[in-house]
Amino acid sequence: MKRFRFAILMMAVITASPVLAGVEEEIREAEKKWAAAVVARDAATLEKVLTPSLIYAHSTGVIETKQQYLDRLKSGAQRYEGIDHEKIQVVPYGDSAVAHCIMRMRGTSDRRPFNDHIMMMHLWVKQGGAWRLAAHQTTKIP
Repeated sequence: MKRFRFAILMMAVITASPVLAGVEEEIREAEKKWAAAVVARDAATLEKVLTPSLIYAHSTGVIETKQQYLDRLKSGAQRYEGIDHEKIQVVPYGDSAVAHCIMRMRGTSDRRPFNDHIMMMHLWVKQGGAWRLAAHQTTKIP
């Protein structure tokens, strides 16, 4: 009986590994798509990538809704010149996943330049077959 349980457990681990690896790759691609859209100020892509109830918490402590964030990008009040992922760790949880990233973000906010080395946490959820960003939180790294 113990061998049977062990065999079942090993089968579950073996069959789940490719699925988890696939989710991790999908989230890494979603991260790249998000970053490219933000730098390009591509509101149409971001409209699809961001959930309607997005919580967007900046490293300054400012928290915005999806619409507030998109409005700042569209108006130019928030501009990103570059978003470079240095490290991405993905932890899948069914139809959601957490991405913990170390990255560099450069641009201007309210005409003030920033060049921040940050730690970022993203919560991705799968909706309608696509990964969408539900929450964003950044913390500056000293």
